[in-house]
Amino acid sequence: MTIPLGYWRPGDDPGSRHFVTFPGPDGAGFTLEGGGHLDEVTVAYETWGTLNPERSNAVLVEHALTGDSHAVGETGPGQLTPGWWNGLIGPGLGVDTNRWFVVCSNVLGGAHGTTGPSSLDRAGRHYGSRFPVITVRDQVAVEVELANHLGIATWRSVIGGSMGGMRSLEWTIGYPERVASSVVLSVGAASTSEEIAHSALQVRAIKADPAFHGGDYYDTGDAPLAGLAIARGLGQITYRTSDEFEARFGRSAQNNGDVLNDDIYAIESYLGYQGEKLARRFDANSYVVLSEAMNHHDVGRGRGGIAQALATVTSPMTVIGIDSDRLYPLRLQRQIVELVSSATPLSVITSSVGHDGFLLEVEQIGKIIKSALEE
Repeated sequence: MTIPLGYWRPGDDPGSRHFVTFPGPDGAGFTLEGGGHLDEVTVAYETWGTLNPERSNAVLVEHALTGDSHAVGETGPGQLTPGWWNGLIGPGLGVDTNRWFVVCSNVLGGAHGTTGPSSLDRAGRHYGSRFPVITVRDQVAVEVELANHLGIATWRSVIGGSMGGMRSLEWTIGYPERVASSVVLSVGAASTSEEIAHSALQVRAIKADPAFHGGDYYDTGDAPLAGLAIARGLGQITYRTSDEFEARFGRSAQNNGDVLNDDIYAIESYLGYQGEKLARRFDANSYVVLSEAMNHHDVGRGRGGIAQALATVTSPMTVIGIDSDRLYPLRLQRQIVELVSSATPLSVITSSVGHDGFLLEVEQIGKIIKSALEE
C-alpha cells in the first residue's frame, strides 16, 4: 500500500518554511505541563513583510487544528495546500504586509515541520506512541522561544481562530508583557463538554483503525487513513451548519441513482471526500495529539478559574464570533468579552457556513482585524 504524504519529513522540499531547533529554556529541553519532556524542539515557520528596525511591527498568526505555517501562498514544492488565510494577509489586506511583519509557525505536535509524533528523536526513531501529552500552554511556550529567536520582545498583535484562538488567549494571560494586543476568533475560554465529546469520538475513530498500531505505524507500510477520514467527517459536521447541508445536498443522491441499491447520498460523498483529502496531507497521530490538547484547553486551570484568569488581561482584545457557529457558539465569545475589561464589544460575523466562517469570511474578518491593528 502506498501511504500518502501525511506529514513533512526531513529531507522533503521545505517550500517557504524556515526551521530552527531550540534546546529549551536554559538548554534543559522542554518540561511539559503534563509532566513529559522533550530534549529539543524544531519549529517550522514562515514570514511575510519586513520587520522594522524597532522590531515593533510583528504580528503572530496562529493556525487551527489541521493548519500549518503556510498561512499565505499557493501550492507548490513542499506545500500541499494553498494558504489557509489567503485573502486576509498580504499587501493592502486586513493584515497588511506592507505595514506588518507577519509570522506563522507550525504548532508543537503538528505534522508539517515542527516536532510532533511523526518526528524523529535523537536516535532516529519516530516518536509515535512515545510522544508526550501536550497542552496549549506548551505550544505557546515553544512560540515564546521562536519570538526570542526572532528578537521580538512584544507582538503588535497575536491573532488566531479556533485552536489558534486558544493560543492567542494563552499569550495574553501567560505573557502579558509580550502582547500589545490580540484578536481572538471562534473559541471559548475553556473547552466545553460537548466540544470534548465531539473531539473524543474523532480520536476513538482513529485509534480503532487496525492500521493505527497503537500509534506506531510509521514503519509498518500502513497508516490509519480510514480512521482519520472518519474523524475528519465527524469534525466536518461540527464545522458547518445543518442549513448549509440542507441547501447544498438535501436528500439528493450523489449520482442521481438509487440509494437503496448502488448509490449514496450526496452528503455522504461530501464527508468522504473531506476525510480522504485530509488523510492525504495530515498525520493521524498529530490529529490525536492536537485534538487532545484542545480538549485540555482551560485558561483558568491553576489560575483560580476562568474569571480570575481573564481579569488579568490588560492589553486591548478584539473578540470575533460567527453567528452560525455551533461548535463554538456566540455565548462563549460573549463570556470572554464580559470577563476581559480591555476587550472591545463583541464583533459578530454573519455567515451560513458555521465555524469554518473564521477561515472563509475573509472580507468581513479582514475589516475588523485591520481596524484593530490600526487602533
